[in-house]
Amino acid sequence: MIHYFDQLTSSNDEAALPHYSEGDIIWAERQSAGRGQRGHSWQSEEGQNLTFSAIFEPAFMPATEQFSLLQAVALALVDCLAEYGIEAKIKWTNDIYVGDRKLVGILMEHKLQGSTIGRTIAGIGLNINQTEFDPTLPNPISMRQITGKVFDRREVLERLSQCLMRRYTMLREKRYAELHNDYHRHLYLLGEEHTYALPDGSRFRGTITGVEPRGELKITTSHAGERKFLFKEVEFVLKN
Repeated sequence: MIHYFDQLTSSNDEAALPHYSEGDIIWAERQSAGRGQRGHSWQSEEGQNLTFSAIFEPAFMPATEQFSLLQAVALALVDCLAEYGIEAKIKWTNDIYVGDRKLVGILMEHKLQGSTIGRTIAGIGLNINQTEFDPTLPNPISMRQITGKVFDRREVLERLSQCLMRRYTMLREKRYAELHNDYHRHLYLLGEEHTYALPDGSRFRGTITGVEPRGELKITTSHAGERKFLFKEVEFVLKN
């Protein structure tokens, strides 16, 4: 069920309340404290985009398969965008890009239940009809800018909800390898040399060769061979 709110602190905070259950979607028109990856805020023009959270209760999944759930969510977005004629890629770990510009941001928050995943909230920000962005944002783009069309946001959300459930069914069926292969097929910059930055500010050139099943990014460099990075251990140096 889609629950619409004019304003929330964040859709993820609302989705964490116990009276919501699996399959519910919390859609917030405005967020006073919307969160993005790496502690960033998520900015969105009112009435133009989608900022929402989808709730999953995958107690059937081991906690070690958290990355598989992330892959399913990212792929559902790629699937949905393809239905609108938009070819998107997944920038590790879970931003959605078209070309070298960011269309979607995802923030996954898990609550473990023993050795399994008790509850996951996927916070998603999808740029739909916005055409002007804060110039301090590095590389945003919207569906409207890509296609020249204006979209019905609820219709997009309903279609995306169906895509999420289809990919989630693959998790229930333990089709982890299939999800992993699909994630690789849509991986941004796979096989291309690019510049990356380390936490100390140093940079290096390397080529993405893949992602491990638990989520480590594999980058091969000419001087150090293959290296593996966890989330926050390496950043893409964005093309502006």
